[in-house]
Amino acid sequence: MASTHAEEPLAEDTADHDAHIYEEVMLSERMEHSQRLAVEELITTEASYVHNLQLCLSDIRAHLQKKQLPGLDLEGLFSNIDDILHVSRRFLRGLQDTATQEHEQLLSISTLFQEFKEEMEMVYKIYCASYEHALLLVESYRKDPRLQEEIMDTLTATVPHTSASDLSFFLVMPVQRVTKYPLLLGKILENTPANTSTHEALAAAVRAMTQVNANINEYKRRREVATKYNKAEQLTLRDRFARLNTHSIAKKTTRLSRLLMHEAGIVAKTEDKEYDELEEKFQSVASSVTALKENVASYLQHLEAFLLPTPHRCELQMEEGPAQQYRRFAEHLHRAVFPEFRRRLDRLVWKPLCRLAEMLVGPQQLVKKRLDKLLDYEEIQERKSETGSVTYDEEAAMNTYLAINALLVAELPRFNQVAMQLLGQLLGSFSVLQQDLATEVLHEAKKEVEQMPHGHMLLPAFWRMVEDTLQQSGVQLRTFIQAFETVTPSPLLQVPEALCLLPNSSPIAWDQASSPRCRCQPWRVAQREGDIPMCHLKLLNPRWPHSPQLSRWLLASPSRHAALRSSACRQGSPWWCWSRMTRRAAPSGAWWR
Repeated sequence: MASTHAEEPLAEDTADHDAHIYEEVMLSERMEHSQRLAVEELITTEASYVHNLQLCLSDIRAHLQKKQLPGLDLEGLFSNIDDILHVSRRFLRGLQDTATQEHEQLLSISTLFQEFKEEMEMVYKIYCASYEHALLLVESYRKDPRLQEEIMDTLTATVPHTSASDLSFFLVMPVQRVTKYPLLLGKILENTPANTSTHEALAAAVRAMTQVNANINEYKRRREVATKYNKAEQLTLRDRFARLNTHSIAKKTTRLSRLLMHEAGIVAKTEDKEYDELEEKFQSVASSVTALKENVASYLQHLEAFLLPTPHRCELQMEEGPAQQYRRFAEHLHRAVFPEFRRRLDRLVWKPLCRLAEMLVGPQQLVKKRLDKLLDYEEIQERKSETGSVTYDEEAAMNTYLAINALLVAELPRFNQVAMQLLGQLLGSFSVLQQDLATEVLHEAKKEVEQMPHGHMLLPAFWRMVEDTLQQSGVQLRTFIQAFETVTPSPLLQVPEALCLLPNSSPIAWDQASSPRCRCQPWRVAQREGDIPMCHLKLLNPRWPHSPQLSRWLLASPSRHAALRSSACRQGSPWWCWSRMTRRAAPSGAWWR
C-alpha cells in the first residue's frame, strides 16, 4: 500500500511535467505559426505596396501627363515617389530572396532592414515633408469641377478595381508604409523566443526603423519651421508694421543688446565649429554666385551694345572688293552668329544662374533667422541658469533654434555641394560658348579671307601691307582735309551786272524762283572766302506761303536750308547778314525742294 501511495505523486508529477512540456510545445508552435504569418504579411504587403506604387506612376501619373491639364501640378502631387519605388523594388527582391533561407530567414530580414534604413530615411523624409502640400493640392482640385472630373476619369480608366475616390488614396500609401515597418517587425519580434541571436537582431531592426520614423518626423518639423520663417520674410512693409507690438519690440531690443555685447566681448558667443565652417563656405558660394551674376549681366549689356551698330546696313558706293566682303561678313555675324550666341548664352548660362541665385534666398533667410534665435536661446539659457526653469514659450523658442540649427547643419553640406557643381557647370558652359563663338567667327572669316588678294600671304608680308596701306590712307586723308578747307572760287556766270548784289566778290550760281513752282532764272550772289560753297538761293515769289506780306530768300544747301528777308539781300548789302540768319532743317518732301 505504501508503494502504491508513493507511485501516485510520482505519476502526478510526470503528468504535470508532460502537460508543461505539451504547453511549451504548443506555445512554441503557436509562436512559430504567428511568426511565419507575420513574415508572410511583411512580404505580401510589401509586394502589394510596390504594385500600387507602379500603378500610381505608370498608369495614373502617365495618363494625367498625356492630358496636359493646365493648373495640374504633377510634381507637387507625386514628389519623389519615383525614388521610393526604386528603393522599394530592391527591398522587395531582398525580402523575397529570404524565403529560401528557412532558419536564417529572420536574421536575413533583420540585416536587410539595417542595410536599407539610410536609403529609406532619405527618400521617405522628402516625401513625408511634402505630403501636406500634396493634400492641399488635392483639396484645391476638388473645388475645380473641370480638374476633378478629369482626375476621376483617369482613376476610373486606370485603376477601376481600387474604388479610389481621389488621388489621396494613393498618395497616403508611402506615409502609411514607412510607419508600418516597426509594427510589422514588432509582430515578428513578439513571436520570437528571447535570449536568442534572432531576437536580438530583430530588436535591432525594430529600433532602427523606429529611429528612421523619428528622424522623418524631426525632418518634417524642421521643414515646417523653415517654411514658416521663409513666409514671414516675404511680408510687405505694411504687414511688418502691423505685426509690431510691445512684445516684438522688446524682443528685438533684447536681441540687439545681446548682439552688441557679443561684438564688445562682454558676453561670450556660443560657438559651433561645424556650423561656422558650413556657413563660411555657404557665404563664399553665395558671394561667388552674386559676382558671377553681375559679371554675366555686364557681359550681356556690352554684347547688346556691340550689336547695336549695324555697318552692314550702309550701302557702300564702291565696287566689289575687300570693303564689300567685310560688309557681307559683318552682316552674317550680326544676323546669324551673334544672335544665336546670345540665345544660347541666355538659355544655358543666364537663366540657370538666375535660378541658382533664387535658390540662395531660402538658406540666407534661415541663416539670418538662426542668428536671431541663437540670441534668444542664449538669453533664455542664461535666465534658466539663474531661475532653474523656463516657461512654455521659452522652451518652444529654444526648440525652434535647435530645429533651425539642426536643419542647416544637415542641409548646408549638400546645398553647398550642389551649388558648387552648378556653378562649375555654368562656368564650363560659358567657356564652351565662348569657344564655339570664336570657332564659328574664325570659320566664317576664313572663308572671306580666302577670297581676298592677301588671303594666302605670309604673316610678315601681310603686316607690311597693312602698314603701307595705313600710311597711304593717312596721306590721302590729310590731302582731302586740306582740299576741303581750301575754298576754290567758282567761275563767273554771264548775267547782267545790275543783278550783282556784291559786285567785287567771288560769285557762285543761285536761282531765282520767279513763279510759285520754281520757274528759275540764273542770279549772281556774292560769297566770301570761308563760307559754305555751292548753295542755291531761291526767291519765293510771289509771297512766302504762310506770310503773304513777307518775301523771303531761301538759302539751300544739300542738307540744310535757311531763310531770310528779301530786304536783307538788296544790292550792296553787307555779307554779314548771311551768317546771322536763322538756320532750319529742310523737311522731307517740301514743295520748294
